Amino acid sequence: MSGERGPSVHPLRDGPRSPLDIYRLPIYPGRMTAKGMTRAAFFVLTALADEPRHGYGILREVEELSDGEVQLRVGTLYGVLDRLTADGLIVLDREEVQQGRLRRYYRLTDDGVAALDAEAERMAAGAGAAKRRIAAGRRAGPPARPAGAGPAGLEPPAAPGLAGGFA
Repeated sequence: MSGERGPSVHPLRDGPRSPLDIYRLPIYPGRMTAKGMTRAAFFVLTALADEPRHGYGILREVEELSDGEVQLRVGTLYGVLDRLTADGLIVLDREEVQQGRLRRYYRLTDDGVAALDAEAERMAAGAGAAKRRIAAGRRAGPPARPAGAGPAGLEPPAAPGLAGGFA
């Protein structure tokens, strides 16, 4: 053997060449677009925005970023990491052995930065729309009460329903 490698084969693009290639296929075949980004994926990408982190570091950072609202389990985290890797939004940065355990550090790719930015913009636009609607509703005052509804806070007496009960 001359040490030369054959042409690059990608199991998704070119199909598996051997039965072992199936292990290189992503668990989630779809792409995680901004439209389909889960809350967990958003916070994992956000956790990786400033520096590479290993799994446990990502778990802690996600919990802190979300003020404790998102607490990922290890299995969920690695499912999200697999999907983000398959989508090309993150890559393995390095592996280190610490206290006899292998730590894998992940980092954002340029596509990951773009996806995170697009999702943050989408969320900000949605929050802005909600704030404008809330403000418009407050300026309009309380909703008009239907005629015969009685004074505010008092409902008309219940009428018997078809089955004899009260509605």
